[in-house]
Amino acid sequence: MTHTDLKTTPLCAACEAAGGKMVDFHGWLLPVQFKGILAEHKAVREAAGMFDVSHMGQFFVEGKDAWPFLQYINCNNIKNTLGVGTYSHILTEKGTIIDDAISFCLTPEKFLVVVNAACIDGDFAWFTKQAKNFNVTVRNESADWAMIALQGPKAVETADKVVAGASDLPRFHIKEIELFGARGYMTRTGYTGEDGVEIMLPNNKIVELWAALLAHGVTPCGLGARDVLRLEAGYLLNGADADQTRTPYEANCGWVVKLAKENFVGKEALAAQKAQGLKEKLTAFVLKSAGVPRAGCKIFVGAEEKGTLTSGTYSPLFKGIAVGYAALDVTAGTEVEIEIHGKRVKADTVKTPFYKNRV
Repeated sequence: MTHTDLKTTPLCAACEAAGGKMVDFHGWLLPVQFKGILAEHKAVREAAGMFDVSHMGQFFVEGKDAWPFLQYINCNNIKNTLGVGTYSHILTEKGTIIDDAISFCLTPEKFLVVVNAACIDGDFAWFTKQAKNFNVTVRNESADWAMIALQGPKAVETADKVVAGASDLPRFHIKEIELFGARGYMTRTGYTGEDGVEIMLPNNKIVELWAALLAHGVTPCGLGARDVLRLEAGYLLNGADADQTRTPYEANCGWVVKLAKENFVGKEALAAQKAQGLKEKLTAFVLKSAGVPRAGCKIFVGAEEKGTLTSGTYSPLFKGIAVGYAALDVTAGTEVEIEIHGKRVKADTVKTPFYKNRV
């Protein structure tokens, strides 16, 4: 099978050499698995695993109005303290979710914003449009940077062997690093629910990092394990659990909305929705018997259809787990039925995250 029409990361050949089974992920050629999803899941939950996340986007926002601009384009309060990162949602004027992103303060007038791969072009167009009234420059440097996510209870101690000071970096912070003769960035973040770091380097240096981590016994992991891990941790999948038809309130992320801010894109729409109340909300479920729930499966209480799943998988920790948009009367403790391949399977409604680590 050929993938000549897909974009590749600088780690593509290294992933293939490590036994990666390569698939199309939003136009990128990426590994879905190496040794297997269960083995990779186990490595991240018990030791350390690494993911090629070089397809993610990097925007540099710079200028006198860098922080006011990010405050305006994000619904959360962006911290302008040196080295601190803030998770937030970028919204349309209707209050719906364009993307979820993390903004890191490099200096009071320079921020690094990490965005989702499938959203890079749309996000950059939106940033550029909104920046016209601010003294700020937005640069899309996504094509220049590669990134490895090192995750798991032993991830940080392993990172210390390769990058000085990893264990000294607080959670959700960033630091500039020198590695393999190049400047890069290290953040204490991830998408698995475990502790760890994400390391950004120029494209021509990332293979050296991959090789160094392999030499320290880190397990290469693919998209399959990443999806199970992130769902267990209760993280949104952009384009599935969150998109431009849903608001942060509906996506069960009201905590990122700061209506007390002077102004931000989508504020009026969100204030109105909060006043009027929701009709549906992202809700979590655990199957009570065998089955693998998937996006698109219907949710029932008795004969009444109550919603639709947006993400679902088999979890080694919980068996069948899923999230989906359901009516507000489907609350934690409610027994529902999930329709899988025409058969209804009983499930319990629960609160997220399904899994909470020791960090």
